[in-house]
Amino acid sequence: MRKILPFVLGGAVALFAITTLLFFGKYQKSSADFVAMQSQEQETRVRYGQAINEIATIQDSLNAIILGDGSQLTSSHLQSEMSVNMSETDQALARVAVLKAGIQRTKARIQELDARLKKSGVRIAGLEKMVTNLKLAVEEKEKQVAGLTVQVDSLQTEVTGLVATVEDNRKEMGTIYYLIGTKKDLATQGVVVAKGGVLGVGKTVKPSGNINENMFSSLDTDQETIIHIPASKAQVLTAQPVASYELQPAAGGMELRILDPREFRKVKHLVIMT
Repeated sequence: MRKILPFVLGGAVALFAITTLLFFGKYQKSSADFVAMQSQEQETRVRYGQAINEIATIQDSLNAIILGDGSQLTSSHLQSEMSVNMSETDQALARVAVLKAGIQRTKARIQELDARLKKSGVRIAGLEKMVTNLKLAVEEKEKQVAGLTVQVDSLQTEVTGLVATVEDNRKEMGTIYYLIGTKKDLATQGVVVAKGGVLGVGKTVKPSGNINENMFSSLDTDQETIIHIPASKAQVLTAQPVASYELQPAAGGMELRILDPREFRKVKHLVIMT
């Protein structure tokens, strides 16, 4: 019995040593896993904080994208003005371009944030909901800007039409029609008649009132104020105010100079007899 006892004690000691080594190994592994878990948790917290800060920054950018007064450009406002120009529409178009650029930058930042979170493995419901809300907010901004773009395009078309109408009206008001010819030619065309006198002598040549504008030439008195007359003498037969023009010699004949276009064009048709 005494001979067997040392062997039993030795086996027990060996078993205890092995068990101790196993527990020590497990302890070391658990300690390492715990340290790794703490490190991962700290890294996750850092990424979470960075994501929160980025979301707040993007939200601020979205809040800064404000439509403002650009959407209040209306045709009624423009029609209330006596003069029409494209400056207001140009400003609205420029503002729309700035809004679109801001939205595109914000979308890019959201996509970058989303991709970074997916790559890092940070799958937190709260963060995902925030990113989703950012995407929805950007979509809403895009819809608003799209509506504004349609309105501005429509306004631009209307303004272009108004400008064309104003120019047509201006040109119509500023244009006179003139005809130059000898007494015989004018009479043959039915533009003038000879009245008064005694026995055919001393008759006065006057406009007949029969106007065929196909025979007349047009002149925009806002753009031109001189009519060249290919004759050495000329007489104005129509009733333009005398103080609004003058006849004077010129190279190759004479010329009529319009001194006061506004007064001169009160009579729209001009007949000059040479």
